Amino acid sequence: MTTLLEARYRAVLRLLPPYYRRAREDEMVETYLWDLDRDTQDQSRPTWGEVAGVVALAVRSRVGAPGAPHPYALLGSAARHFALFAVLLQAAAALVDRVLALTWSSTRGAAEWRLFVSGFTGHGPSSGAVEVAQWTLPLLWTVAYFALLRDRRRPARVASCLAALPTLWPLLGPLVSDSLPPEPAFATASALLAWLSVLALSVAHHRDAPPASLPAGTPGLVLLACCVVMGASVVLLPDGVDSAWAPVTCFLVGALAWLMWPARRASGPEAGHAGGALALAALGLLLLALRVCAVYPWRDAGLPAVFLGGAVGQAAVLTLLTATLCVLGGRELTRRDT
Repeated sequence: MTTLLEARYRAVLRLLPPYYRRAREDEMVETYLWDLDRDTQDQSRPTWGEVAGVVALAVRSRVGAPGAPHPYALLGSAARHFALFAVLLQAAAALVDRVLALTWSSTRGAAEWRLFVSGFTGHGPSSGAVEVAQWTLPLLWTVAYFALLRDRRRPARVASCLAALPTLWPLLGPLVSDSLPPEPAFATASALLAWLSVLALSVAHHRDAPPASLPAGTPGLVLLACCVVMGASVVLLPDGVDSAWAPVTCFLVGALAWLMWPARRASGPEAGHAGGALALAALGLLLLALRVCAVYPWRDAGLPAVFLGGAVGQAAVLTLLTATLCVLGGRELTRRDT
């Protein structure tokens, strides 16, 4: 007869995907009950540590644990690629933004440089510390990117969490200081992109996952290429850009290159690059939200035609490209579903 404790363990194990429960549920229940007296099992419950272990196992088994069926393996690969692509994009954006800001401030005379420095020193120690953190912490996306590709997963998680922290300040700062509240939709979209990247990196790159790898190129050259594309997009159109322009441009160039890359068609799950379309589609949806939130609140503010036209055109291309990636990702998900 099934005891109450066994029923409770089986209820917790329902968190696991069906394929894993079919293969391991009875064995796991026997292990949990091995040294427990049957007379006391109706008064016992699974410990919080055991529940946490099952939750962690449920996550790993759903994102590409060894031996997982095709849909789970593909979703795991997509989550790992999403984390890598999103970290790469944000690393390049942080580098380009700061290099361009320093270049502009240092080449426009002493007055421009004093204005730049006053952003860190002109509002008191606490505000200055916040500004320094806001300026420096996003550079840790680069640390997370290289750590991830060197299979240093814990440093990558820590660096990505620290890099994402500044996205919370626009939302929390007005509650604890006299800073001005941000445009809420854009601040929320930025925080969502950053923290979903952290979540994907932390969850999908678990100890059983294969090492992260780029579809093509070396880590340094790929990051440099992203920086060049972003920087050129700003320099060539200085009067028509906003904070979403460079990252979205880089994504469009990279996603189009991936779609036209011949090796993509030959790379299956065995090659380690499956799930790329799903990953890019998810990243494209987040960037589309960021693109819309960046320009929509200012639609009636008399924006220059070049700015408004560029934003609308970029959003249209991004929508079309993301829809294409969604279709390709859906086909890949069902192609070998057994």
